[in-house]
Amino acid sequence: MNKMLIGLISDTHIPDRAKEIPQKVFDAFDGVDLILHAGDLTSPKVIEELEKIAPVMAVQGNMDRARGIDLPPARVIETEGLRIGIAHGEVYPRADTQQLVYLAKELDADILVTGHSHQPKIEQTDGVLLLNPGSPIVPRLADRTVMILDINNKEVDVEVVKIGAPVCSALDFDKYKRD
Repeated sequence: MNKMLIGLISDTHIPDRAKEIPQKVFDAFDGVDLILHAGDLTSPKVIEELEKIAPVMAVQGNMDRARGIDLPPARVIETEGLRIGIAHGEVYPRADTQQLVYLAKELDADILVTGHSHQPKIEQTDGVLLLNPGSPIVPRLADRTVMILDINNKEVDVEVVKIGAPVCSALDFDKYKRD
C-alpha cells in the first residue's frame, strides 16, 4: 500500500506582503512527505523555512522572475503512478480552466498545481485534476489557504486547509473613510 502526502502552497509573497510564513502553515504541513510551491515566493528564504518540514519543489512565479529568483517555470513529478505538474499558472484570463487544462496536457500531467490567482480551486475537467492552493498570505476574495494532497494507490483526496480569515486589500474600507 503506497501513500504520499503532499503540502501545496503558493503566492507566499515574503517579505513583501508578510514578514514570515504563518505558523498555521507549518501546523497544516506537519507530517507531509513533500511540499510543492507554485510560485511567487518572492524570497528563497521561503524554501529554507518550508524545508524544515519536508523537501520542497518550487517553480518560478511572475514576481519571482521580476526579482531574479532562478527557479524553473514548470516541473513534473511522478508519484504513485500519477504525474503531477506544477507551474505558476500565468494564463489569461486569470485562472482560466481551459488554459490550465492545455498547460496540464503540455506537461502530460494527471494533476496540475498552480497559483497566481490567489484563490483556492479544485476542479476535475477533461481528465485533469486542477488544484490551486490559494494564498496563505494575500488571498483574493477568499480565505487564506493551503492544501493537502493525499495520494493513496492512485486514490486522490484533496483538503483545503484554512490558515486564516479572508482578507482583500481591495476591500479595505478604512482607506475610504466618509466625513
